[in-house]
Amino acid sequence: MTRLPSLFLSHGAPTLPIDPSMPRAEFAALSTQVPRPEAILMLSAHWGTAQPLASTADRPETIHDFYGFPRQLYEIQYPAPGAPDVARRAAVLLNEHGLVADTQSHGLDHGAWVPMLLMFPHADVPVAQLSIQPHRDAAHHFRVGRALRALKDDGVMVIGSGQITHNLRAADFSARPEDADPRVLEFTDWFETKLAAHDTDALLDYRLQAPHAALMHPTDEHLLPVFAALGAADDDYTLGIQSLGTYQKALAMTNYVFGTA
Repeated sequence: MTRLPSLFLSHGAPTLPIDPSMPRAEFAALSTQVPRPEAILMLSAHWGTAQPLASTADRPETIHDFYGFPRQLYEIQYPAPGAPDVARRAAVLLNEHGLVADTQSHGLDHGAWVPMLLMFPHADVPVAQLSIQPHRDAAHHFRVGRALRALKDDGVMVIGSGQITHNLRAADFSARPEDADPRVLEFTDWFETKLAAHDTDALLDYRLQAPHAALMHPTDEHLLPVFAALGAADDDYTLGIQSLGTYQKALAMTNYVFGTA
């Protein structure tokens, strides 16, 4: 079996599936560029708990965890089968690595089902969610990813879903893509340079070392999933970058593939 990459996806706004001005086709293209997984373990920025919880739902519900959006969004269902065996295995691995974890039934929030809908529109890849810990740091989530590495040998793709920059207060929803704040590029360039150099120490210390880190991420729940994906990657990973642009002045969308050498 081909050893799978791990991924980080910038899932954008909930309107991504219905907004023709947003990069929808690129997610479909990405799904053709990576091996098809037997199942997916998804860590979304929108499910946060004190300790890691893995969802054992057989048929996870589509959670519409947003308000004031077009009715069309609330009618979308993503009926992918769950992956309870993957969830239980993930919890075992985490506990074996000293990370107290448990299981419970939980649906798919929009950080999970939005990119899944675009990448696997037939909802035919089983998916389980694993919560993040918003009050824990990057190093904790890197450890989570390290513990999950073994899943890749079983045909399970570990995906972190968040946003490479996420400051809604700095967003201007009337801005054009060409109006992007130049500080966004400074931050993403730094981040990608460190990823390409395999400089994990700098990445885990990004809040002190990366330019404009506090501006790009006033809170870092939308970046924490990237550290889990990085932790799940091979030591000698190859880095694939799918840059989808910057929207609303301050919200960059970039996807990373941590491939096998």
